[in-house]
Amino acid sequence: MAAIVRSGRRLDNIDRRILRELQDDGRISFVNLADKVGLSTSPCLERVRRLERDGFITGYSARLDPALLDAGLLVFVEISLNYTSGRIFEEFRDAVRKWPQILECHLVAGEYDYLLKVRISDMSAYRQLLGDILQQLPGVSDSRTLVAMETIVESSRIEVRRERQAESASP
Repeated sequence: MAAIVRSGRRLDNIDRRILRELQDDGRISFVNLADKVGLSTSPCLERVRRLERDGFITGYSARLDPALLDAGLLVFVEISLNYTSGRIFEEFRDAVRKWPQILECHLVAGEYDYLLKVRISDMSAYRQLLGDILQQLPGVSDSRTLVAMETIVESSRIEVRRERQAESASP
């Protein structure tokens, strides 16, 4: 199914090209972006602003090298919760948001309740994090850690298909 913007307009191929280009280079000038997608600058800027307003573009950021910032160890932590109250999930989510080392937190189906993505300096820092933070999060009954030995692919890029491909891919 083709993506529908909140205003009810469908994304056309130019919108999709803009999104792809901005994922490649979020710092591209509007003049260069317009040139790459075949528009003049003003209509291109209007489209980008609409894509931002409609929530397709949620922000811009720089990719940093974690090893140079003393955050070279990547771990994934599976967390199980005790279901002692109906609010346990909300309490856990609120607590997790307070720790900058926790980059991502996902409620998952399966043996564990949550999957955390954590970046820290080394295993010693992780042991401290485990004792100081993870075991003190509300409702945690069990955790299992997976240490990434090598990162093969790491991206926040989302595939933005051409309009025809997006429509033909729907069931």
